[in-house]
Amino acid sequence: MSAGGGPVPPPPNPAVSFQSPRVTLPAGPDILRTYSGAFVCLEIVFGGLVWILVASSNVPLPLLQGWVMFVSVTAFVCSLLFLGVFLSGVVTQINANWNFLDFAYHFTVFVFYFGAFLLEAAATSLHDLHCNTTVAVQPLLSDNQYNINVAATIFAFVTTACYGCSLGLALRRWRP
Repeated sequence: MSAGGGPVPPPPNPAVSFQSPRVTLPAGPDILRTYSGAFVCLEIVFGGLVWILVASSNVPLPLLQGWVMFVSVTAFVCSLLFLGVFLSGVVTQINANWNFLDFAYHFTVFVFYFGAFLLEAAATSLHDLHCNTTVAVQPLLSDNQYNINVAATIFAFVTTACYGCSLGLALRRWRP
């Protein structure tokens, strides 16, 4: 009995007072059967190719291609973690709005990757720019570096398109 004479209500059950996580994507290996899971896998594969190609060009323009390397490596690692969280089923144990986090992540990476794609395309377009060296005037990029940068630009565009598709799917889940 309480001071007012009525019965004391039981304490709230802590398991009931917490909201369940909001996620519409399946957890576990079933994520790989969705379009979103397939796009994340493509983002990892193509993003890894951008990383490898830019690194193999010996980064002749560090100011431009340094940002491309940063974005491609960071997005590669974050996409691996994102996929790992869904594959392991941790999303069902963490109380968060996963639909919004999915949207925010893909929006941020899309913007950064679009910028990286433009910078890689700009670096590739400088192929015919001639630099004055101590002995003779030489092209800024050798033919081998140019070919590698063309491939990196193409894969950066494809990766950006994959992040854009993931962004569109995440927006549909977040704002039905």
